[in-house]
Amino acid sequence: MADQGYWILENVVSHGECDALAMTLAADTNARGRAGARHLMATREVRELAYDPRLLHLAAEALGGRAVPYRATLFEKSARANWLVVWHQDTALPLAGKVASDEWGPWSIKAGVLYAHAPGWALNRIVALRLHLDAATRDNGPLRVVPGTHRMGILTDDEVFALARRTEPVHCAVGRGGILAMRPLLVHSSSKSRLDLPRRVLHIEYADTLDLAHDTRLAVV
Repeated sequence: MADQGYWILENVVSHGECDALAMTLAADTNARGRAGARHLMATREVRELAYDPRLLHLAAEALGGRAVPYRATLFEKSARANWLVVWHQDTALPLAGKVASDEWGPWSIKAGVLYAHAPGWALNRIVALRLHLDAATRDNGPLRVVPGTHRMGILTDDEVFALARRTEPVHCAVGRGGILAMRPLLVHSSSKSRLDLPRRVLHIEYADTLDLAHDTRLAVV
């Protein structure tokens, strides 16, 4: 379903690998909050997974032949951290330095890293691979998507909410060790979990190159 802005591939990573990665992430308290952790490319096991040929092949296929991982984030829903994510697109990118172009911005700092909302041409060169360390079901707050919306460009909040109201979303059930790949401009959300069990997703983002333009380089975080 790549033309719809997302697709699901089951059984990419073994349950044993999921267990080992979950243990590593639980022990890693750097940049960790109740709902997960950001900027995990510095964690050796995460970096090795991001460069694993199984994931690189999937990302490169989506991006037209070449893929470089640049950001990794853990999202963890649980009984103590259960949240709702409203309908949105992912438009902020971490950058190595400020860009003079008016296409970029507004700017912010997150955990010491410079971020800017990006133009559509940059976001179209990115794909995210969401590795499910736990199965995602309709009961534990899975990703919900509006297929094909990645082709609509960057939308305002009002446009996103209006689109979500008039469109039947797809609930993305994914088994443990499976991957959901998605484009950042795909309109998506997630509901609260109705279960006490954790729902952990390692979200790894890839670009076709770190140097999006001569003066625009993605930060590896």
